[in-house]
Amino acid sequence: MSAGSDDSTLLTPRNLGAFLLVSVIWGGTWLVIKDQLGNVPAQWSITYRFVVACLGMFALAKLRGESLALAKGGQRWALLLGITQFTLNFTFVYNAEHFITSGLVAVMFALLVVPNALLGRLFLGQRITPAFVLGSGIAAVGVALLFTQEYRASPATLGEVLLGAGLTLGGILSASAANIAQAMEGAKRQPLLTLLAWSMLWGVAINAALAFVTVGPPSFDPRPSYALGILYLGLLGSVVTFPLYYGLVRKVGAGQAAYTSVIVPVVAMILSTLFEGYRWGLLPAAGAVLVLGGMVVALKGRAAVPPRRATPEP
Repeated sequence: MSAGSDDSTLLTPRNLGAFLLVSVIWGGTWLVIKDQLGNVPAQWSITYRFVVACLGMFALAKLRGESLALAKGGQRWALLLGITQFTLNFTFVYNAEHFITSGLVAVMFALLVVPNALLGRLFLGQRITPAFVLGSGIAAVGVALLFTQEYRASPATLGEVLLGAGLTLGGILSASAANIAQAMEGAKRQPLLTLLAWSMLWGVAINAALAFVTVGPPSFDPRPSYALGILYLGLLGSVVTFPLYYGLVRKVGAGQAAYTSVIVPVVAMILSTLFEGYRWGLLPAAGAVLVLGGMVVALKGRAAVPPRRATPEP
């Protein structure tokens, strides 16, 4: 795909619309995940989420006329994504929120743009423009200000913050590995919705096995908010968003697509203002402005997705 392709930049209306929708929905997932952490072990909550998501994704693939069978080698890609995106990533994230606030985790996830850009350059040949570097640097300062504000407001001890940050870093690296895998030619040859459905099915199997081994038989929270949260995370937070997000990864590259993770903390803080009484101060306001300004600068670089090349399957 060349720089002149209509789908090669995040700024085209269709891509920008998908980007904003993903950012808004994922911005709301942090509040919902926070409510999920209680009586039910995290691994079972993750399993329930992807049972719903898997069923929804297979149904969506069928409605869109996609074959429910993967092409040759497809199950290996589905297993890879099931492990990296739908097991490791969410296991790290849910457990990180036991030690630090959802706001801290959301803010740290803005760093996803860094490994995505670097791994995209290494494995996919996607160039990194000076504007992207400058904009990411500006956004990183904004993230640091948001992180400082969230850390000051957090009741966690330094040890808990470090453990939570380490778990979050594991989630970031797992998500980045999944992003790069999704953008490789072997994965691109698979129908997107079907690939995601099978990946989620692998995720359900692996998460359920981990849950049985680590915490025992399944349990469920009878609160209506818990069930509604599972539906929100499974349908809106997964079935709606992952096809849009991975579609962006395939079109504009992992680096630009990962800017959803930069916008998500700002959306999460706005939602916290509306529903949790969060109060904005100078520090978070300046951080949000820098995050948004940095994204604008970065995207002006319009880093092009390079021509497709053969990539060996794993």
